[in-house]
Amino acid sequence: MEEITYRELTMEDLDTTLLNQFNRYQETHRVWYIEDGQWKQKDDYFVERWDEEKKQLVLQDLQRCVQTGGIVVGAYLADTLVGFANVEGTFFGSHHEYLELPYIHVTNECRGKRIGKELFALCCEKAKNKGATKLYIAAHPSVETQQFYRSVGCVLAKEINQSIYEREPLDIQLERAL
Repeated sequence: MEEITYRELTMEDLDTTLLNQFNRYQETHRVWYIEDGQWKQKDDYFVERWDEEKKQLVLQDLQRCVQTGGIVVGAYLADTLVGFANVEGTFFGSHHEYLELPYIHVTNECRGKRIGKELFALCCEKAKNKGATKLYIAAHPSVETQQFYRSVGCVLAKEINQSIYEREPLDIQLERAL
C-alpha cells in the first residue's frame, strides 16, 4: 500500500469534490451510555452512511471552520482523501481552555491503519499551538468509537458545553488534555 500523507487543508482544498470518494459508513451494534454517573453498554443497531447531501453539509462545516480561524487536516492516499479531522477556532469553557474537535473520520476502506490516531495527534498539536489546553469531543456512542477515544487518552469532559451537547444528546462528551 502507498504511504498516507497528512496536511493542513486550505479553502482551495475544500472544494465541492473533496468528499466525492469518501465512504462514511458505520454499522453499530452496541453503544455506551452513562446512567447515574456509571458507564453502561446496551444493544443498539443502526447504520450511518453519508449521502451526497450530507457530504455537502459536512464540507460547508469544514469551510466555515477554516473561515473562522479553525484548522482542517486531511489524510491522503495518492490524491484521494481517506481521512480528515478539524479543530474549531473558538475557545470556550470556564477558563477558555477548550477547542472543539467536531469531525474525525476515516473512509471505511482505510480503517484500522492508524490514520485516525495520526489525525487526532495532529489536531492535538495544532490546538495546543493555538493556545488550547483541552480538546473537547462530542463522540459517537458506539463501542468501537469510544474504544478509539479511550486509546488516545480521552476522558469524560469535566465541563459540558451545552450547545454542543444539544446538537447530539446521545453523544458522549469527552475531553483530552493537551
